[in-house]
Amino acid sequence: MKINMSKLIWTIVMALIGILFVLPFIWMLSTSFKPETDVFKFPIEWIPKHWNLIENYRTVWSGQFLRYYWNSIYITITTTVINVIVCALAAYGFSKLRFWGRDTMFVFVLALYMVPPQASLVPQFLLFNWFDLINTHTGLILLNSFSIIGAFMLKQFFMGVNNEYLESAKMDGAGYFRTFWQIALPLIRPGVATYAILRFIWTWNDYQYPLIFLKSKELFTVQLGIRLFGDQYGDVYSLMMAGAVSAILPLLIIFAIGQKQVIEGISLGGVKG
Repeated sequence: MKINMSKLIWTIVMALIGILFVLPFIWMLSTSFKPETDVFKFPIEWIPKHWNLIENYRTVWSGQFLRYYWNSIYITITTTVINVIVCALAAYGFSKLRFWGRDTMFVFVLALYMVPPQASLVPQFLLFNWFDLINTHTGLILLNSFSIIGAFMLKQFFMGVNNEYLESAKMDGAGYFRTFWQIALPLIRPGVATYAILRFIWTWNDYQYPLIFLKSKELFTVQLGIRLFGDQYGDVYSLMMAGAVSAILPLLIIFAIGQKQVIEGISLGGVKG
C-alpha cells in the first residue's frame, strides 16, 4: 500500500498541535483533583499520586456557587430558546418571503453588526433602566434575545431549502407560520442545532452583560461567581481549577450531545451555503 508521506507528516503535525491545545485543559482537570501541596511539583504529575477527589469540589459547591450555577442554567437555556426562535423567524422572512425593501433591510441589519457591542452599552443601560429591567434576569435574557450573526447564519441554511416544498405546503392551505414551523424549520434542523449550541456557549460564557446589568449577588451568573470565588481563593490553585472545571462542564456536555448535529450542520452549510 502506497503511503502519502506529505499527508502523513501533516497529520502528525496537526495531531501534535491538537495535543498542545488540550494540555492546559488536562492540567486544569488534573490540578482540580490534587491537594494544594502537589499543584506545582516538577516534573508535572499529570496523574496525581495523591488524589483529592471530593474535598476541592465540596469546597467549591459549599457556598453560593450552586445558586450562580442555577442562574446561569436558567438564563442560558431561556436565552437560547428565545434567540433561536427569533433568529429563525427573521432568517426565514429574509430568505423565503418576498416583500418590498427586503434585501435593503437585510443589508441594513448586517451593517449594524459592524457596530461594536460596547458602543451600545450606555443606550441599552439607559433604556433598560427606564423599563426597570436593571438587576433582573428578564433584562439579561432580553438583551440576548436576538443576534444578527444568528439571523445571517440561519438565513444561509434557509436559502438551501427548495422552494417547491414551500409552494406545495402553500397549495395544501398552510399559512406562513405553519410552513415555517412544519416544513422549513425541520429541513434545516442540523443548522438550527449548530447555532443553538453556539448560542448556548456564547451566553454561558458571557461576562460583560451580567457584570453591567446585575447588581445583587443572588442574581449573579457562574462567570461572576468564578470572579468572586477567585477573590476568595485566588491563591489556592487546586480550588480555582475545581471551580473552572465545574464552570465549563455544561459546555462539554452540550457539545458531546450535539456534536453529530454540529458536524451535519457544517456539512450542510458547506454544500448548500
